[in-house]
Amino acid sequence: MDNTKGTPQEVELEQPLNIKAVIFKHLHYWRWYCLSLIICLLAAFLYLRYCTPEYSISSTILIKDDNKAPDITDNTALSDMGLFQGTKNIDNEIEVLKGKSLMRRVLKELNQEISYFEDGTIKSTEIYGRALPIKLLTSRIDSSAYSNAIVKIKIHIKDFDRFSLLDSSGKSVLYKFGQTVRRPYATFAVEPVYISKSIGRTISVKFNDIRKLGNRYSSIISVAPVNKAASVLTLSLVDPVPDKGIDIINKLVDVYNREEVEDKNLVASNTILFIDGRLKYLVRELSDVERDVERYKKKNEVTNVSSEAQDYLQNASDYSKRLADYDIQINVLESLEAYLHRPGGQYNLVPSNLSAQDVTLTSLIGKFNDLQLERKRILTAVQPESPIVAGLNEQISALRINILENLRNIKNEFEITKNKLKESSSSYESRIQNIPSIERELLEIQRQKSIKEGLYTYLLQKREESAISLAGTVSNSRIIDKAMAGDTPVKPQRQFIYLIALAFGLGLPIAIIYTRDLLNDKVICADEVKAVTGMPLLGEIAHTQNEHTLVITQKSRSPISEMFRLIRSNLEFASIDKRNRVILVTSSMSGEGKTFFCVNLGASLALTGKRTILLEFDIRKAKLLRGLGIDETKNGIVNYLVSDELSQLDLIQPVPEVENLFVIGAGPVPPNPGEMLLSKKISNLITTLESMFDYVIIDTSPVGLVADTFSLAKYSDMSIYMVRYNYTQKNQLGIIKDIYESKKLRNPFLVLNDAKRQNTYGYGYGYGYGYGYGYNSYGGYNGYGKEDEADNLPDSVLKFLRIKKQLKEQE
Repeated sequence: MDNTKGTPQEVELEQPLNIKAVIFKHLHYWRWYCLSLIICLLAAFLYLRYCTPEYSISSTILIKDDNKAPDITDNTALSDMGLFQGTKNIDNEIEVLKGKSLMRRVLKELNQEISYFEDGTIKSTEIYGRALPIKLLTSRIDSSAYSNAIVKIKIHIKDFDRFSLLDSSGKSVLYKFGQTVRRPYATFAVEPVYISKSIGRTISVKFNDIRKLGNRYSSIISVAPVNKAASVLTLSLVDPVPDKGIDIINKLVDVYNREEVEDKNLVASNTILFIDGRLKYLVRELSDVERDVERYKKKNEVTNVSSEAQDYLQNASDYSKRLADYDIQINVLESLEAYLHRPGGQYNLVPSNLSAQDVTLTSLIGKFNDLQLERKRILTAVQPESPIVAGLNEQISALRINILENLRNIKNEFEITKNKLKESSSSYESRIQNIPSIERELLEIQRQKSIKEGLYTYLLQKREESAISLAGTVSNSRIIDKAMAGDTPVKPQRQFIYLIALAFGLGLPIAIIYTRDLLNDKVICADEVKAVTGMPLLGEIAHTQNEHTLVITQKSRSPISEMFRLIRSNLEFASIDKRNRVILVTSSMSGEGKTFFCVNLGASLALTGKRTILLEFDIRKAKLLRGLGIDETKNGIVNYLVSDELSQLDLIQPVPEVENLFVIGAGPVPPNPGEMLLSKKISNLITTLESMFDYVIIDTSPVGLVADTFSLAKYSDMSIYMVRYNYTQKNQLGIIKDIYESKKLRNPFLVLNDAKRQNTYGYGYGYGYGYGYGYNSYGGYNGYGKEDEADNLPDSVLKFLRIKKQLKEQE
C-alpha cells in the first residue's frame, strides 16, 4: 500500500476526464464567453472596416526559348551569322524579372519618387493616376526627404490658382500653382491636374527612396512558370492601389524587353563602329599599294617572267600566301591590342568576331563583353562610386590584362611560325638569284597588296554580318495577357478574419480558465477529492455570508440549515448496523471549518431530540466557546485532566440557543498538550458522556499540523474529515489518502465545506441523496431562504427544497 502524499501534479494526473464536468464548468462562465465573443467580433469588424483592401494584379508573358523552337535554330545560315546562337534559361529570366535594379528603373520611369494620400478620419488612402488632383514636379530631392519623421507635407487646395503648403516646420505658406517651392529637403513645383472638384481637399505628399521602394517591390512581386513544360511566366503582385500595380507590371515587362534588345544591339553596334574605322584605314592603304604596283610596272616595263623561274616562283608563292595569312592574323591581333590600349577605352566592348581562331581568347573576350554589359546595366540604377560597380571594374581590369597577355602569346606564336616560313622561303629565293630583282620587288609589292585585299574582304564580310544581326534583333518575350486586377480584394479575407475572431473569442476564456485552474493549488471540486483519497463523501456545506458560528436553530429555515439536515440524514444511513455515538471531527489545517461544522451538526442532532455534547479537544487553539458566546473561564478538559477534584458534570455547559445541546470547553492552554491527550482520564470522560448523551462530537486539532487527533481516534466510533473548497491545498489530499488507506481513523467520511456554484459540476454521492449538480437557478423559497443565498446552493439541494415545499403545500 502506497502511503506517499500526492503532489498537486500527481493529483491532477490521477483524475479521470469528466466531459460533463468540463462542459458544465465552462457553461458557468457563459458571460465571459459572450463578452469575449462580442469584443473579438467587434474588433474584427472594426479591422475589416478600416483596413486597406489589397488586390491581386497578374500578367502572363511568353519567353521565346530556342530549346523549344528547333525549326528556328536548325537554320544554319542564320546561326552562322550569330543571330540565334544563345538559348534562354527560364530560371535566369525569372531572376532578371525579379531583379532590384530592373525594378528601380521601372519605378523611376513611373515617377514613383512621390506618393499622394488623402487623410480620412481613421486612415489615409493613397490616390494614384487619374484620381490625382495635383502633381509635384521635382528638380531636386535631398536624402532627408525620405524621412517621414522630418518631412510631412500637406497641400490644401484653396482655389483654381492657389494652394497652402504645411510641412514639418509648422508654418502654412500660400503658393500659386506652378510656382517653385524651395525647401531644404527638396525643390519642386505643384501643377494642377484636376481641380474643379478638388477645391478644399487636403493632399498629403510622401517622398519615396527609389532604392528602398525597389527592394520592397522586387521582394513582393511573384514570377513563376505556368508549368514545367512551357516557357510561359506569370507575373503577379498584391497592392492596395490596383491601377498602380497594373502600371508597375506592364512597365516591368516593357523595360525588360527594352533591356534585352539593348544588350543584343550593344555588341553589334560597337563591332560595326570598329569595322568602319578599320575599313577607312584599309581603303587608303590598298589604294596606295595599287598605285605602287602601277608605278613600278610603268617604270620597269614589266610584262612577263621567264618560264624557267615559274616553278621556283610557284613554291615561293605558296610560302608567300602562308606568310600573308599569318600577317593578316598578326595584323588583327595588333589591331585588337591597339584597341584595348586606346585611352579611355577600358570600358568599351571588344569585337568578338575579329579574334584569331583561339578558343581561350574567344572565351576571354566573351566574358569581358558580358561584364561590360552588366556594368552598363547596373549604372542605370546606381552611382559609379557604388561598391558593386567598383567590384565589376576590378573584374574588367583583371580580364583586360588576361586578354592582352593572351594576345601577346598568340602573336609570339605567329611570329615564330612566320620566321620559320621565311627561312623556308629563303631557300627558294636563293634558287632564283638569277631572276631579275624587278620580279622579286614586284612580288613583294603584290604580297602587300594581297594582304590588304584579304583583310579588307574579311572586315567587310564581318560588317555585313553585324549589320544583319543588328537589323534582326527582336525581344525574346511576348505579352500574352496584359496586367489585370481582380474585382475583389484578396486581403483581408473577411471570412478568415471572422473565423480567427471567433476562435479567439472562444479560446481566450478557455485559456484564462485553464491557466487559472492550472495555477490554482487549492481544491475546487469534489471529484478530485474523491479520485485521490477514495474516502466516502458524507455531505457538502454551501458558502454562507452569516458571521455567526451557530446557524442551526429551531426556527432557522435557511438553505444551509437544510444542507445540515441532509448531512444528518446521511449520517443516519451511515450508522445503520453501526454504533456511531462518538463522532471525531478533524481537518488538514486550521480554517477549514471544523468548529463551525461541529457546532451546527450538534445543533442539527439536538433539534431532533437527541442529547448532544460538543468536546473542545483542540486545546492548542480553542475557539468553540468563543464562537457560541459562552464563558471561556469556566473549567474545561485541561482542568479535568490535571485535577482529581473535578468530575465530568462540573465541565458541562448548556448552549442557550439550542435545547439538548451541551458543550465542554478546552480550558487553559497547557504547556504539554501532546502528552496530556495521552491521559487515561480521557477514556473515563468519554465513557461517562456516552452514557449520558446520545451523541458525543469531538472537535480536534488539524492532523496536518499536529498528531493530537490520532491520540483521540481510538475513542471514536466515526470520523469526519473536513475539506474546504478554494482553501484546502491539493497536496494535502495525500494526507487524507494516507489516513484512509492506513485506517488511522475509524469509519472516516468526508464533508466538503464552503461550496459555491463553480465547485459543483456534475458530481454525485450516495446514501439515497444523490448530488447531481447542474446549473439552474431556483429562487423564492417562501421561508426556506433568500434568493441571493440560493445562488450558492447546488441543484440537488434546490431540488430537495422544491420537493419539501410541494409536500408542505399538499399537507
